[in-house]
Amino acid sequence: MGNINYTTEKAKRDYLLLRKAIDYNDQKAYAELVSLYQDSIYYLMMRIVKNSDDAEDLTQETFGKAFRNLHAYSPQYAFSTWLYRIAVNNSIDYIRHKNNSPQCVDDDLFSLSSEQMIDRSSSNHTKTPEDEVIDKQRSSMLRTAVQRLPEKYRKVVELRYYDELSYEEIAKDLNISLSNVKIQLLRAKAMLSDMVGKMRYAI
Repeated sequence: MGNINYTTEKAKRDYLLLRKAIDYNDQKAYAELVSLYQDSIYYLMMRIVKNSDDAEDLTQETFGKAFRNLHAYSPQYAFSTWLYRIAVNNSIDYIRHKNNSPQCVDDDLFSLSSEQMIDRSSSNHTKTPEDEVIDKQRSSMLRTAVQRLPEKYRKVVELRYYDELSYEEIAKDLNISLSNVKIQLLRAKAMLSDMVGKMRYAI
């Protein structure tokens, strides 16, 4: 997987566990990675699919896909960000196959990065002055990233988050189905998470 400049102790910890898992097929390393992120991925899936059984299945599928595709993981980015993207893609597949139109995770993307969503999703967090500065920087990066989205994804994000339209209003405005609105929002969030992550590492 190449060398990595660790930006946090968490990134270093995850990378070392991944090396053990890949180089030595260390089952304890796999188990520790699951233990570190299972609850937060499950919480994320619950917010999307609103069903504990399906959330549990999607959580297990997320880790299964991640571990089967570790060769495709780039240590340039945080493992948690990569895992989050797999989870989001799983939820998109769930929507398409189950066609149950779950609610999207509206309140997370525009307040927290994907890494912070995973780290803080199941715990309380009091903002410090440093957090306020980081939030402002993130907001600026996010607006830049939105402008770089393909037009159909940029439009649905702008209508939802900047114009504050409902899903139904967006579907009517764009002449697409309600399910497609939600799928496009989820896919846009995955793209934005990736772009913002790249911007952060470029600073």
